[in-house]
Amino acid sequence: MLIGEIVNKTKLTRDTIRFYEKKGLIKVNRTDSEWNNYKNYNEETLNRLFLIKKAKGFGFTLNEIAELLEMFDMNIATCEIMAIKVKEKLTRIDEKIKGLNEMKVMILDKIEKTQNECSLVSKNNCENF
Repeated sequence: MLIGEIVNKTKLTRDTIRFYEKKGLIKVNRTDSEWNNYKNYNEETLNRLFLIKKAKGFGFTLNEIAELLEMFDMNIATCEIMAIKVKEKLTRIDEKIKGLNEMKVMILDKIEKTQNECSLVSKNNCENF
């Protein structure tokens, strides 16, 4: 398959696919021809791109995805190991949510304090925000 066909099937951009290749997430063969130097994408590459896209959708970073793909390549990606990786990701997401909620509370507190101070001083002059 040429890159145009891969783009149509995966709905990824050409630049994204080339970036994944540059990062080593996918490997691509070149066709041997004296007329062109096209890259040939096989079914395995297509499946890897779908896997990368799905993992990105779940919030995995490219470094995390590279680690997962390496485990698949080494044939050590058992269900248990994958479950551990997903649970680790969920833990990091929970930590981010906790941090964002704490930030939200701080911002709401600042808004409330500023509004109270502004109403005491002057409704038109709010310098403490």
